[in-house]
Formats: sequence, structure tokens, C-alpha cells
Amino acid sequence: MITEGRRVTVFGGSGFIGRYVVRRLAAEGWVVRVAVRDAIGAAFLKTAGNVGQVVPMRADIMGNEAVVETAIAGADAVINLVGILYESGRRSFQAVHTEAPARLARIAAREGVASFVQMSALSADPNSPAAYARSKAAGEAAVLAAFAQATIIRPSIVFGPEDSFFNRFGCMARYSPALPLIGGGGNRFQPVYVCDVADAIIRTLHEDAARGRTYELGGPRVYTFRELMELLLRELRRHRGLIPIPYWMADIQASFLQLLPFPLLTRDQVRQLRIDNVLSGTRPGLPELGIQPTALELILPTYLDIYRKGGRFAAPSAA
Repeated sequence: MITEGRRVTVFGGSGFIGRYVVRRLAAEGWVVRVAVRDAIGAAFLKTAGNVGQVVPMRADIMGNEAVVETAIAGADAVINLVGILYESGRRSFQAVHTEAPARLARIAAREGVASFVQMSALSADPNSPAAYARSKAAGEAAVLAAFAQATIIRPSIVFGPEDSFFNRFGCMARYSPALPLIGGGGNRFQPVYVCDVADAIIRTLHEDAARGRTYELGGPRVYTFRELMELLLRELRRHRGLIPIPYWMADIQASFLQLLPFPLLTRDQVRQLRIDNVLSGTRPGLPELGIQPTALELILPTYLDIYRKGGRFAAPSAA
């Protein structure tokens, strides 16, 4: 496996998953262009490699096409990790998850890029009631139409020190006497460790068999939402009520919460929560890439200590 001097462009490389991917690429010897909206904010990644090996550059996937072409030109591989959890202004699901990846794939194909990796989601489904999931599925289709040998990555909820899931509820548990169980808490998830996801992305770059395939990534165990909240509270050593909230009531609450600058909950997310987020069993995943899934119980305690001590967590800026 010779990677020394090979070039890769990572769109969204300063985000939660991106920073792990960039560090692994640099450790393998890749020359990494980190294409982000805020190149100054991504400067911390320069230390991931030798001088000049990791280069943050301003290239918005929805911005000027010539700038995007410059970011891709000469690359051996392109990885697109850009995604949003809620819509804001012109950054709609359609624009970010479907149209922008399609453009990246077209440019990559035109530039003769050998490998293209598209980050999708386990929930991706053209028939989903949630616009988020439909846009992810449409993005997959658009990428494959432009770059037939692209690799699609579909993770379940990704956990790790900078995640937005357990950190959000950990912060809530510090201030609130109760945590909500939308839909009663019976919906199921299969959380996957961020380092496993990053390793999977890197390994697909070295596997000829990965080209044109879709991988579903999940951890070793399926949990209900209630079980995840109970695990969180045990690790925090806090006693909090768990209050079931019917979907109809959550939908009403979300209609107001989604108006906030940084929504705590949107109606589309409520629709998404009606569907289990677990592996289908019909697609290859971590084992096929030679990766043993990491248990949530091994990692969660390592980054919840901040809430036990009364600190505050600052989530990574959007990619």
C-alpha cells in the first residue's frame, strides 16, 4: 500500500468526522487538501501532518465552481463529508445533500480522479417521510450517475468526543430535571464509533472491491432510544426523569423549536425518529473492511467527564 505523495481532497474535513479522516490520511502519507468554507477555522489540522502536507483551503461545495475545480484538480481521491442536520437559508437538504455532491462527482470524473467517497446516512431512503433521508438517497443516486465507481458510506448515529448526540443530551442532563423520549423511546439505533467510520473511509480507498459499493456502518449492538438515555445517565451518575412524548406532541413542539437560529428539534427530525436507524443486513459493513466495531460502553465514559465536572461542551463548527 503506497500512499506517500498521493493527493486527496476532503470536503468538510474540519467537521466531526472529517478531522479524524484527515489525521489518518496524513498518517498514511497522503497530501491532504481540506476544502472547507472557513479555511482559517480549519488551520488546527495543519499539525496533523508534516509541514505543507495538510493544506486547508476555502472551497464551499455550493460556491464558485472554478474554486471547487481547483480544490479537486490533481487529486487521486475525493472524499465528501459535508452534511447538515437542519435547513437554513440557501443551505437546504436538496442543495447540500443532492445538488452539491452531484457537482463534486461530475468534476471529479472530469478531472480523472481515481476514487470518490460520498458520506450518506443509514436512513437514506427515497421513500422516507423525512426530507433529510430523501435528500441523502437522491445524493447517492446523483453521485453514482456521475461517478459510477463511487463508494457510498452510510453510518448510523456516530459517537465520539465531539459528537452532537450524546454531548447534546449530556448538556441537557446537567440543567434539566428530565430528558424527553420522543415517541416513547422505543425507536432503535446502532451507534458507530467515529474512529471506526474514519478507518472504514480510508480502507475503501485501498480496496478495489469497494468501488461502486455501498457500506452500512453500525456498532456491535442495537439500542432503543430509552436505553441510550439510561446509559448516558448512568455514566453521568445523574438521576433524571425520562418523559415519554408522543410523536404528535413532539411535532407541535418542533414547529416552534425549528424557528430558533440553532434548532433543538425540527419537524423533519421528528419524522425521521419514527424509523429505526439500524443495519439492514443486506450491505457490507465494518467487518467486510476488516474492522471490529467498537462498543459504545468503552468510549462514552471517556468524554462525558466534562458534564460530571460541570463543564460545557463546544461542538465543532459546521464543515
